[in-house]
Amino acid sequence: MGAPIDGSAGVRGHRHLDEALLDDVAAVEANDPGGMMRATAGAGAQVREATALTAEVNLAQLADEGRPRAIVIAGAGTAARSGDVLATVAGPRCPVPVLAHRSSGVPGWVGAADVVIAVSASGRSPEALAAAEAATRRGARLVAIGAPDSPLQSVAERGRSPFVPVPRRAPARASLWALTVPVLLAARALGLVKITEADLAETASRLDADADRCRPAAESFVNPAKAMALSLAGSVPIVWGSSPLATMAARRFGDTLSANARYPVVTGELGEAGRGRVGLLDGYFGALAESQRDIFADPDDEEEASSRLSVTLLQDGGLADDEISAPAGVEERRIEAVQEICERRGIRWTLLTAEGGSVLERFASLVAVPDFASIYLSLAHGLDPMAVPAVTELKEKLRG
Repeated sequence: MGAPIDGSAGVRGHRHLDEALLDDVAAVEANDPGGMMRATAGAGAQVREATALTAEVNLAQLADEGRPRAIVIAGAGTAARSGDVLATVAGPRCPVPVLAHRSSGVPGWVGAADVVIAVSASGRSPEALAAAEAATRRGARLVAIGAPDSPLQSVAERGRSPFVPVPRRAPARASLWALTVPVLLAARALGLVKITEADLAETASRLDADADRCRPAAESFVNPAKAMALSLAGSVPIVWGSSPLATMAARRFGDTLSANARYPVVTGELGEAGRGRVGLLDGYFGALAESQRDIFADPDDEEEASSRLSVTLLQDGGLADDEISAPAGVEERRIEAVQEICERRGIRWTLLTAEGGSVLERFASLVAVPDFASIYLSLAHGLDPMAVPAVTELKEKLRG
């Protein structure tokens, strides 16, 4: 038998969903003492600030030695996710390999012909610091991104490498755009991605608009994030993306659902799911659970609610000249097929479709609402989305 919850460890919350809290603005604010909602609402401002800060750094020197053999983005957690975003935005026709590296140091093959981008929101991540030091020793071109006046800045300055200072205003998971924009602009300086100032401005505006739609004062029936949180409540969520870009957004949603709402999540690419994982819909938490469900049971029964799946589908839609999206017809058929399978088995499903005129803006439109949904789900369970006691405890044990 497991040990009882130790309240002194900072664990709080309840399994039942307090749906009424979602439309009580005062209660939302009171249950979010760390300001995770506010930090997430600042995503558009993060894009603008990171763009301005990066513009003040001389990244042109990166291109002086020509195109690199490969580009490695080193970090952990959200910092490494910024590398995944770059790899996705760069697409399959990128002329050089793009690798998100999550371990300490750098791959053994990294040398003078390569570029290493070390990313850490705190500027203290062991993975980013070790990568920056290894890149300097091996003569690789280095760019460092992180908190100003941090150990990472010191390593960059010793190696006379560019450093983009990103003020730490929130936990790393709420700083995706602050960390990702400098990574993308460094890649642009190397000629690896095509991102214009207009793309960045439109992405920031999209994030602002979605933050307004998802604000606490917007009631559940008009707030897409609250509606999504309610559709996920009490379930084991599956999040599938219909393209590489949508899959990247799905994995981001998995990150925030785990950290903010403490829900276990299955994420992946919809086409790949058809090779095996779609079988989950027939399993213990899927059709088997739904076939034995008592339609007269109390909808608030915790045992009933926690033994079912929910499916969230993120649809890219793509652009006519886009190289990183599935063909629109293929995407539609896959989504419609999964929706039909879910309906035949009584499994809840939700569809979110990307909007926007650029790859970056479409990605933003698939990330913003789920980010807020993970926070509302956390708050409805009485959890503090900012403070994750188990993460803090693990760090302390490893540090000791």
